[in-house]
Amino acid sequence: MEELARESISLLAKPSLESDRPSLSSSGAVFILLKSALGAGLLNFPWAFNRAGGIGPAVLVELGSLIFLISGLVILGYSTSISTQTTYQGVVREICGAAVGKLCEACFILNLFMISVAFLRVMGDQLEKCDGGAARHDWFADHRFALSALSILVILPLSIPREIGFQKHTSILGTLAACYLMLVIVVKYYLDTDRIAGRLPPVSPDTRPLFQCHEACVAIYSSMGNKKLSHWVVVSVTSMLFCLLIYSLTGLYGYLTFGADVAADILMSYPGNDVVVVIARLLFGVSILTIYPIALLLGRSVLQDVCLSAKCGLALTREPHEKGLRVVLTTGWVVVTLAIALCVPDISKVISGIGGISAFFIFIFPGLCLVCAMQTEPIKARTKFCLITWGVLTVLCGAFIFGQSTTIAVMELLYKL
Repeated sequence: MEELARESISLLAKPSLESDRPSLSSSGAVFILLKSALGAGLLNFPWAFNRAGGIGPAVLVELGSLIFLISGLVILGYSTSISTQTTYQGVVREICGAAVGKLCEACFILNLFMISVAFLRVMGDQLEKCDGGAARHDWFADHRFALSALSILVILPLSIPREIGFQKHTSILGTLAACYLMLVIVVKYYLDTDRIAGRLPPVSPDTRPLFQCHEACVAIYSSMGNKKLSHWVVVSVTSMLFCLLIYSLTGLYGYLTFGADVAADILMSYPGNDVVVVIARLLFGVSILTIYPIALLLGRSVLQDVCLSAKCGLALTREPHEKGLRVVLTTGWVVVTLAIALCVPDISKVISGIGGISAFFIFIFPGLCLVCAMQTEPIKARTKFCLITWGVLTVLCGAFIFGQSTTIAVMELLYKL
């Protein structure tokens, strides 16, 4: 418990590293969960409504997913409370064993890496749209140069520090940016007389996870002052209900406005010279700037675990070796994700890959943790049976979603080739 109390509100401090900061409040935990969930996927949500087959199927998928989303958060909070770990991969390794822990680390790195690429791609899309489509030959006016400059001059310095305690405050900015985007889409639906009308053509259903923040939830729970499970349930439900409201209104009105013609990035469907939309792009860009370091530092924590597990691990924990390793890993992460983002023509390709892998963190790993934890927890037999059954069901649902989403992504890729 001493290590848990010393966990940094930055969400990313490791048990082996000293950290003596105040505990995270309930409101801070809610806002950080919201900030983690209200990422690039929000821009993709109207497109997801189209992929789900329309409004009715999309709403049903949302409500069904909400049950598993909240369940996954609660299970992970419970698993953290009975383990001695403060990171997602550490909890899975402690409860499910070393083999599952290694699988979790691999999925964790791949998922966060792809999320980082998606964040940069979103920023690139917004910078390109802000040009108004004008043909410019000056190198400094190219959106690719602007994205590269932001990555090196802003994102890299924000990601290098060991701790990012300001996330507690910038999470409010991210939530406000998402709310502004939602309001813009809703208001424009009612004010735009040229919106698409008539019956919208059906498309093939897509049932992959729609929004989630599970990668960071273990660190959030560990940093909270009140670690009662009932309190964590309230935090989880509150944050997910707010997410549901924002995502649903954005997806619904974006889909009603553009129908099957909606872009993978909803803001790309609006004119580039609309001042209100330009403000939405700028605000969302700033929000992405502050979310990217969270994904990077969570992913970097896994890479640091690998390095620290080597024979030279003790030496790497000391200054300046730890700082040097941190700078190298951070710089490499930013450079590689930037290079990929500049080469990916469509964000939907990135989102397609993220959807399948995310099923591990929402469904499979929480389900496995629940099943494994019930093997040793002293609770009533009937309750234990029900929880194990729910854990197995969660794993099976996750396996189905991963297989279905991955199959669709591969088939679409092969079809385009």
